[in-house]
Amino acid sequence: MNTIGNILRLTTYGESHGAAVGGILDGCPAGVKISLEEIQAQLDRRKPGQSHITTQRKESDTIEIISGIYDGESTGTPISFIVRNKDHHSSDYNNLKDIFRPSHADFTYIAKYGRRDHRGGGRSSARETIARVAGGAIAKAILNHYNIDIKAYVSQVGTIELKKHYTEIDLDNIDSNIVRCPDSQIADLMIKTIEDAKAHQDSLGGIITGVIKGVPAGLGEPVFNKLHADLGAAMLGINAVKGFDYGSGFDGVTLPGSIHNDPFYSEDGEVLTKTNNSGGIQGGISNGMDINFRVAFKPIATLVKTQSTINKKKEEVTIQLKGRHDPCVLPRAVPIVEAMAALVIADHILLQRTRQI
Repeated sequence: MNTIGNILRLTTYGESHGAAVGGILDGCPAGVKISLEEIQAQLDRRKPGQSHITTQRKESDTIEIISGIYDGESTGTPISFIVRNKDHHSSDYNNLKDIFRPSHADFTYIAKYGRRDHRGGGRSSARETIARVAGGAIAKAILNHYNIDIKAYVSQVGTIELKKHYTEIDLDNIDSNIVRCPDSQIADLMIKTIEDAKAHQDSLGGIITGVIKGVPAGLGEPVFNKLHADLGAAMLGINAVKGFDYGSGFDGVTLPGSIHNDPFYSEDGEVLTKTNNSGGIQGGISNGMDINFRVAFKPIATLVKTQSTINKKKEEVTIQLKGRHDPCVLPRAVPIVEAMAALVIADHILLQRTRQI
């Protein structure tokens, strides 16, 4: 259960405080132009220590390609890569070996496996998402061939919300600030809110909005593996994610069908819709319009504040966590959301190639 995808399959491996994390991406067609610099650039957007509102763990997160890419192009064989861990402070977790941290996977891992790696959460740590970002960067290279573009941005932190629709925003401004919100005024408010939470030894959640442009009509399966279902599964598999919606999402329940329906029309031989409450997907299959979705992230569960919990003996104890943690995960989660979307769309592109002669 460490693999995602049908034809384009990413398997990830490694733990937060182990020697390395990495992945194997199988099913990538031969001849795809892949830039190592672009893969690294995506990892740099995810890596810790990039600003004062992220964890201060210092990792270069330098990727090493082991196989599957030669002379700047995919060979058609499995692409294997590794990112070595350098700055793990395992001693920060010594006092947690027998304690279940509130809202972490400590207890559930014990329930499932009968054991756990307490150092930084082991396999349950978000450090595993390095492999997803690297695999997603390669998937983006596949999508470049089809002129499909994926962007994500922070649209809400706590109660601070960017209320503009994505069509009203310049998405090229996403990386213009450290919180990755394309509206500078709202970004400043978000940064201040995160700083305040950090000062009070607390954490914040929020929402990341994703936009996929250039998707052709016809991607997705009619029953299982519906396109929105696969996107939802990919997003809900990201650490700290609590919700996913697309198009009108939960807001659509307030509209009557006469308003919610997206009327079709034709322009220059192309089938379009006048509105896009469907979010680019109908019947589980893309209709050619933009796919837009939202991903809700909970506040990070690791707090420096004293908290009550129990230990393995089921005794009530209090803990005060150490370590270096994000007061808000959203700025670093933007490239993860983009990567997971890219893996799903690229997989469905390749799957669609098997559906028609």
